[in-house]
Amino acid sequence: MNKVSIALCTYNGVNFLPEQLRSFLQQTRLPDELIVCDDRSNDATVDTIEKFAQAAPFSVALHVNEQNLGSTKNFEKAISLCTGDLVFLSDQDDVWFPKKLEKFTAEFERSKNVGMVFSDAELVGENLELLGRRLWEFSFIPEERRQAKSGKMFEVLLKKNVVTGATMAFRTSFREVFSPIPTGIPNMIHDAWIALVIAASGEISFLEECSIFYRQHANQQLGIDWKYKQKIKETTRRERYAESIGFRQKEQERLIKFAEIIKSHPQFQKKGAEIRIDELTESFIEEGNQMIEHYEARKNLPREKLKRISPVLKELSTGRYNRFSRGLISPVKDLFENW
Repeated sequence: MNKVSIALCTYNGVNFLPEQLRSFLQQTRLPDELIVCDDRSNDATVDTIEKFAQAAPFSVALHVNEQNLGSTKNFEKAISLCTGDLVFLSDQDDVWFPKKLEKFTAEFERSKNVGMVFSDAELVGENLELLGRRLWEFSFIPEERRQAKSGKMFEVLLKKNVVTGATMAFRTSFREVFSPIPTGIPNMIHDAWIALVIAASGEISFLEECSIFYRQHANQQLGIDWKYKQKIKETTRRERYAESIGFRQKEQERLIKFAEIIKSHPQFQKKGAEIRIDELTESFIEEGNQMIEHYEARKNLPREKLKRISPVLKELSTGRYNRFSRGLISPVKDLFENW
């Protein structure tokens, strides 16, 4: 049987941490150890963990950092201290479903080739109220899941991270492959890097069910903008396109930086021989440039409808309405909508 470690990173998490710790106790398959790395909390987080450790039916090791490391390096440290065969990453503010460890470990035991497993998550509010939405509605859409199932998980992850660390577990044998975790890549933290490297070296499996309540609150480092559809009604077209362009530019920076890293990291050589990662990255970068140009063209359309005809027809001729918008529906809206 695989030994299971949980790597939990904390920082001023006392408001939500007790519920997460209780969910560990309620697992149908208990962990063998809990490794906690605290990043210099100044609330009662450390006291909460120490009290939990006294009564927990499994080993709990608390490490308080000498200086603040930030989330990525804190997770890197916690992962390095795990002694289990499988490592489950945990945030401090979520709540795990009781069968999470049981179902994930069963997936690893199904095949020795599975290097990582992740799942969907139920979105909840600050007080664990259901929001009626799931994580993959925003982060791992059906088309991406189809590509992943067809053997293109690496390509999906190179283009966009679809793995949330709070729903991730991996074999410890991959730890040396993805370490050290870089911190200078835009739009990429520890979970995206770990997933991408493992995808280049082994098999990734995903469970199309929720394994956690993924809490959305004002103080979390990263979250899901589940109210986005409502927010866009309150912004202008130009504001929406400006936001999309800004995000895409960050993604371009990520891909360019990653293209540099590929050349010096042996992790990607095996996968590179199969699919030519450098060519794939260049293709995604060019696609991103085309997307930005398309968004710029739509953002800068004149307010007067008659003056829009020429730029809309010009943009239509590039084929980018089909590639990056909604086909013929989008140019019609661009021509006739008031904005």
